[in-house]
Amino acid sequence: MSGPAIHLDLLPGSLALLRLAPETPIPTWTADAREFLTVSRTPTELSIMADADVVPADVVAERDYRTFRVRGPMPLHLIGVMAALAVPLADAAVPIFVIATYDTDYLFVKAVNLERARHALERAGHLVHEMEGGRRRVHTGGQGERCRRRRRGGR
Repeated sequence: MSGPAIHLDLLPGSLALLRLAPETPIPTWTADAREFLTVSRTPTELSIMADADVVPADVVAERDYRTFRVRGPMPLHLIGVMAALAVPLADAAVPIFVIATYDTDYLFVKAVNLERARHALERAGHLVHEMEGGRRRVHTGGQGERCRRRRRGGR
């Protein structure tokens, strides 16, 4: 990696992505999302990414997305953050879906690609922090080697 390591939080839980017709009202079940919800309306679609457990089973959706959150907040003028993440994932043939918010960027991968994505990011020199049972576990790069040392006292 040519720039500094990017710290990513691997968030627990599964998300679902769905597309509705552009004129569709925002579904009431979205109000139940607690971990993640984003709604985007354009002239051609209404896209929703939400906690998978709030999306009704009869709703057609792409399910089982996992989330890497870039540690933020990040200044809006930063350049190349998503490129630094997307290139190693593309090289590893991992499809991604991306959402940016005011504070940070979110990168989504299907659960079946999670380990391959994590290893690709680590090989590129990025740090993946995973919350597990209330504790943060840190994975560091180095040919996909997983570091199981517990870090204490901060990030």
